[in-house]
Amino acid sequence: MAARLNPDPAPPDLVDLRRISGRELDPLLREEVAAWRDGLDWDFDKSASLVRRFVDLRALSGHALLVEGQPVGYLYYVLEESKGLVGDIFLTAAHRSVENEDRLLEAAFDSMIESAQVTRVESQLLMLEHARARRLPYSEYAEAFDRNFMRVDLRTADLSAGHVRHPMYLETWSDHYHDAAAQLIAAAYTGHVDSRINDQYRSVPGARRFLFNIVQYPGCGAFFRPASYAAFEAGGQLCGVSLASLVSQHCGHITQICVSPAVRGTGIGHALLRQSLITLRDMGCHAASLTVTSSNGGAVALYERVGYRTIRRFSAYAWEGF
Repeated sequence: MAARLNPDPAPPDLVDLRRISGRELDPLLREEVAAWRDGLDWDFDKSASLVRRFVDLRALSGHALLVEGQPVGYLYYVLEESKGLVGDIFLTAAHRSVENEDRLLEAAFDSMIESAQVTRVESQLLMLEHARARRLPYSEYAEAFDRNFMRVDLRTADLSAGHVRHPMYLETWSDHYHDAAAQLIAAAYTGHVDSRINDQYRSVPGARRFLFNIVQYPGCGAFFRPASYAAFEAGGQLCGVSLASLVSQHCGHITQICVSPAVRGTGIGHALLRQSLITLRDMGCHAASLTVTSSNGGAVALYERVGYRTIRRFSAYAWEGF
């Protein structure tokens, strides 16, 4: 039998992320920064810098795929007691495949379950290959939720005032509202599909951690206080929040918007969103993005009414009961 002239290439080597340096990871991170910028108008530089820093400190849990000794993909995760969070996954265009993504995911799950007795894992990965019928590692424990990444051009958005059918007033966000907002979020998401995606929504302490992460860390952009608002009923009771960040020089992002169950359908959600978008526009932003669960029809309709359009679909996953 004749020898094959073009044998199949060997699969990439899978290594612990703590075995490589930030310098070795740098070309991959530069490609990822470009992918976020070109596809989502998102400046990923700060997040990439944090990855590089923690890789150099040998303090980031995860794995990398190497081809001829060079990283072509990576995944990192963090642990919170019995829960794991897949923070990011990215592969170069030349090596991006479901098979390679699954190799990274399976290695991460094996490590989390073995080393930390993890019983739940969450992920919302915009760069993961999206397919409704995809079977991920440990799929027997997984639940998938379709999500929309939406974007609005603030130069053409419909930001006209709506009719608010409940006495209220808006205030710019203050850290003094943190505890009341945590209680509001826990109440607003009771029984909501998003509480199945992010279990922090299920309790006041969890919502408090969620808010702290939004304000302190760049995962959803740099928190932008001037475009973040709280809504109060006439008697001073907090009844809604709209929190915003900056994800690039000219693009904002709505990181959280919700109202209390008692005032749903009164126009307060629209008023909060409108005020955040007006402020972002007046501060020089040309666009603003957000993510929303596809099945949340009321929210999707609200965003489309002001001009948001879905530019990418992705899946959120929750694994539970290992």
